[in-house]
Amino acid sequence: MVGAEAWPWLILAGAAAGWMDAIAGGGGLITVPALLACGLPPHVALGTNKLQALFGSATAAWQYRKAGLVSARHCLRGLVLAFAGAVAGSWSVQAVAPDALRRLIPLLLLAVTFYFAIRPGFGAPGQGPRWPLLRLEALAAPMLGFYDGFFGPGTGTFWTLVLVAWGGMELTRATARTKVMNFASNAGALLVFAAAGSVNLAAGLGMGLAQAAGARLGARVAAARGRRFIRPVFLAVVLGLTLRVAWDAWQQRPGPAHAVAPTPAAELSRP
Repeated sequence: MVGAEAWPWLILAGAAAGWMDAIAGGGGLITVPALLACGLPPHVALGTNKLQALFGSATAAWQYRKAGLVSARHCLRGLVLAFAGAVAGSWSVQAVAPDALRRLIPLLLLAVTFYFAIRPGFGAPGQGPRWPLLRLEALAAPMLGFYDGFFGPGTGTFWTLVLVAWGGMELTRATARTKVMNFASNAGALLVFAAAGSVNLAAGLGMGLAQAAGARLGARVAAARGRRFIRPVFLAVVLGLTLRVAWDAWQQRPGPAHAVAPTPAAELSRP
């Protein structure tokens, strides 16, 4: 059970994550620590995070669709593959301790930051695709879907990078398409976590409503202001992802998947 004193923080975390996710991804860096800090077991925190994130990705995808920036029909292959990849990833994380992957992620995120920072024109219109979009999504969707189900931080950021750098998409449209793919992988992962009983329904629904409100605002702002607004937010999120995940991976001792240190209250309660 989540204590009454935790609810304001969870609602605030959900709204902030929804806004950030709709623009540049990385909302899980806010919501997962918030859920863990409330004393939820790690796998329950991850499953609950997928439930609340589903509200945000659905709202952002709908808002971008209304703005004419994405069509679910044109993303159908990627949707199915991302869903299947997330099912496989979230099933795998039930038994695997991903310490090596957690240490690799900061390096990947640092590479994303460097690439994006030295390319001022990144995401501008007119950049030709290196790969046909359907072929690119056929490769990227199961891999990033698996990653989202298995580990999670930065999935939206990686999707945006792939769609812009290799698909040649303009940054605003890439961000819109990313939200559709995020919705599919969130749904696939949630299916597995729910089947395993690893979802706190009350917390997930409460945060989900806040996330939906934040995502609606974030998507409207991003759709209206475009690449010049998204780019600095995207850079800040990638840098924050790198620092946060690097701290978690390299400062904590190896342990089970998504292990969390005892809270101060837990320490005080020890004999």
